[in-house]
Amino acid sequence: MAKLTEYTRFADAQEHANSKALWELFDGDREHLNIAHECIRRHADGSGRAAVRIAHSDGGDEILSFDQIAAGSAQFAHWLVENGIKPGERIAFMLEPSLPFYLSLFGAITMGAISVPMFTLFGPDALKLRIDDCKPSLLITNAEKAEIARKIDGLRVVVADEALLAEIAKFPTSFEAKSRADDLAVFQYTSGTTRELPEAVKHTHKALVTLMFAALYGTGIRPGDEFFCPSSPAWGHGLWHGTLAPLALGVTTGTFAGRFDAVRLMKGLQDYQITNMSAAATHYRMMKNSGKAGDFTFHFKKLSFTGEPIDPATLEFIDQTFHVPACSMYGTTEIGVVLVNYPGAEDFVVKPGSLGKPVPGLKLEVQRPDGKPTGPDEVGELMLWRRDGWITTKDRAKVDAEGYLYHCGRADDVIISAGWTMSAVEIENSLLKHPNVKEAAVIGVPDATRGQVAKAFLVCDRAGDEAFATELKNFTRERLSQHEFPRHIEFVSELPKTPAGKVHRKVLRDREAAAAAALAN
Repeated sequence: MAKLTEYTRFADAQEHANSKALWELFDGDREHLNIAHECIRRHADGSGRAAVRIAHSDGGDEILSFDQIAAGSAQFAHWLVENGIKPGERIAFMLEPSLPFYLSLFGAITMGAISVPMFTLFGPDALKLRIDDCKPSLLITNAEKAEIARKIDGLRVVVADEALLAEIAKFPTSFEAKSRADDLAVFQYTSGTTRELPEAVKHTHKALVTLMFAALYGTGIRPGDEFFCPSSPAWGHGLWHGTLAPLALGVTTGTFAGRFDAVRLMKGLQDYQITNMSAAATHYRMMKNSGKAGDFTFHFKKLSFTGEPIDPATLEFIDQTFHVPACSMYGTTEIGVVLVNYPGAEDFVVKPGSLGKPVPGLKLEVQRPDGKPTGPDEVGELMLWRRDGWITTKDRAKVDAEGYLYHCGRADDVIISAGWTMSAVEIENSLLKHPNVKEAAVIGVPDATRGQVAKAFLVCDRAGDEAFATELKNFTRERLSQHEFPRHIEFVSELPKTPAGKVHRKVLRDREAAAAAALAN
């Protein structure tokens, strides 16, 4: 019987895609499965075939093979055991894509520990929040970030330098993975998507199997693709869809390291002859805004995006430049990918602006407040049927007469900026640490480049001028992340409050919307 990877049509997905067929793609079974084995070890055949291509922002290219990562991650697993690490302990790492990153990721998983990727631009506050939550046995990072990490009491910090690689290289290049499918393998942080503060979503080894629905039908990955995902592997899209999914299918993947540059990305896409890319909407927007796309030759057959809708001007740029439709892929870290556009399926029409249709086997519905389904093009809350009941996605949506779903805004106070998901509460809490800030409220406002940016409304005991605003922006980004700060600040005498005394962000959002409408007219 043919494997799911041999089918490309939408009709075939509806007929053949099921849980049993997904498991047939792996060596492991429902009892015993190891992500590192499935993604790396079983594809290491001595041929030196590329597993990961890394486009560094400084112009360099780094190619890592399945053989190299398999041997090094096994050595790293032995090193962890030698250092007293037991299965089930957390191993955090805050590294750019590099050999140490992949050895840490797969080495920890190989020996039964839990890998915890951390974003490299975290400041001390953002890092401490996550360290306090997951309580790792050690953190592996570079020399610069080690100075920040060592300020966290009780945290064991290891610098990923040549000395560490030399120490790891002394160990055997094979390690027998003994994990069960239900053992925890990865803690993935959501950056505060649906909670007031970050908390890890805990994934078992068998999460890799469920992930294949997104790989096959969200990004359209198939053996033979040359794949690339510029999103950071510290976040869900870059790790699961950009790293684990393609590697599990034996597909060479690509990623970006360092400060993002659209021109450098396009050079990598050209040089690696990438045929399939999955990126954030902002990556496409920044390629358009660079004005340099015409300088490169592209080889795309499939494109997908996630994180936020793509504006019409960028969709037009994609059509004219790449001649391939951009396929939306919708989901969250908590529920996974649930709506896709089946890239590469010749019998599926991609509607611009649509989230697509459910992945095979899932049931989604747009509902009114009373729980009844909406009519065609009526806006309601997007709900997912899970086990024995409906759960909310916390998004608003509508469905057309042909069953295509469309996003109509967030239902909570999350801000999605340039594909990054930010917590308004986390930014507020950081601002409130400044001695002159008395009250703070943060909302998302439209931005031509990033889709949304954070705007802070602040009550302060100091005159609100441009210099103070710049000081507060730097104060926040140094403590949270280089992308997680209010790009706009408005100083106010008071904040709108609910009868219960809570800050009424909806009033602020409505004010901003009215002001934007007035300017447009």
